[in-house]
Amino acid sequence: MSQLVVGVRFKEAGKIYYFDPGNLFLQVGDGVIVETSRGVEYGTVVSGPKEVPDEEVVGTLKNVLRLADENDLRHLRKIKEKEKRAFNICQEKIAAHGLPMKLVDVEETFDGNKIIFYFTADGRIDFRELVKDLAAVFRTRIELRQIGVRDEAKMMGGLGCCGRELCCATWLSDFSSVSIRMAKDQNLSLNPTKISGICGRLMCCLKFENEAYEQAKEKFPEIGKRVKTPDGEGKVSGMNIFKETVNVELKESKLVKEYPCDKVEVIPPEGDQIEASNAKNEGSGNQGARTAGRDKKCEKPGRSSGNRK
Repeated sequence: MSQLVVGVRFKEAGKIYYFDPGNLFLQVGDGVIVETSRGVEYGTVVSGPKEVPDEEVVGTLKNVLRLADENDLRHLRKIKEKEKRAFNICQEKIAAHGLPMKLVDVEETFDGNKIIFYFTADGRIDFRELVKDLAAVFRTRIELRQIGVRDEAKMMGGLGCCGRELCCATWLSDFSSVSIRMAKDQNLSLNPTKISGICGRLMCCLKFENEAYEQAKEKFPEIGKRVKTPDGEGKVSGMNIFKETVNVELKESKLVKEYPCDKVEVIPPEGDQIEASNAKNEGSGNQGARTAGRDKKCEKPGRSSGNRK
C-alpha cells in the first residue's frame, strides 16, 4: 500500500516534511497552510504530489488545510515585522538581566500562539526571569531554545571560503557527521583554519564530496604499495586524483617522481608471487600428468563404473 504526499518546507534550506494533500491540486512553489505539531503554519511546496510506501511514512500524516491566499501573505508579512521587533526587545531584556547568551533568531508561529527565541551559549542558562518578562510584553507562549554553532550559521547565513553562500543556508537541509579522516583522504591541509567553516566546525562539503574521492581512488594504487615504473621499482608516496598521477619514491635513487596512473604497475606481495609461481609450475608437466590430475580431481567415491549397477 502507498499514500499520496507532498513535501513542504517552512524555511529556506530547512527540512522537508510530508503532508496529506487531500483533494487539493498542489504544485511545486505553492504556498500552503498546514497543520503541524506546533499549530497552524505557512509553508511552501517543494516536491509535488507523489505516492510513497506506507513503511516510509513515520507516524500519522498531518493535513494540508488550504492553499495560501492574499490574506495569508499579508498576515505572514506582519509576522515577519513582529519578529524583528521581538528580536530587539529580547536583546534589551538579555542585556538587562546580564545573561551570557547570544540571540540568533526569532520565530513566531502562523497562528500567533507561540514565539520561539533561538540562542547560543557556552553552557546552561537560567532564563526563567527572562521568559517572564517576554511573556508580559507579548502575552503569548514563549519558548527559548538553545542551538549549536552549526545551526547558528544555518540561520544567519554568510559566505564560505569558496566565495559562495553557505551550503547549509541555501540547500543543505540536514547536517551529517564530518570527520578529520575525510580531509586526509582528500589530501587537504589539516590546518583547522583551512578545513573549518565559519561555524568553527569541519566544513560540510568534506562529507558530500568524500564519496566522489572514494570512487576516484579505486583505480589508484594504495599509499605504500610497491610498484613498477619506467624508471624501476618504488613505493607509492602520494597521488593526485585530478591529474590522475601518482608520486613514487624510487627504490634505488630515493627520488620521488610523478607518473601517470597507467604507467605504474602494482607488484604483488611475496606470498602472491610464490603462489603464482607454484601454479605455473604445476601446469608445466606432461600431458599425461595433467590428464591424471584432472581424472583424480573429477573422481568421486561411490561413482566408479563397478558401482553403477
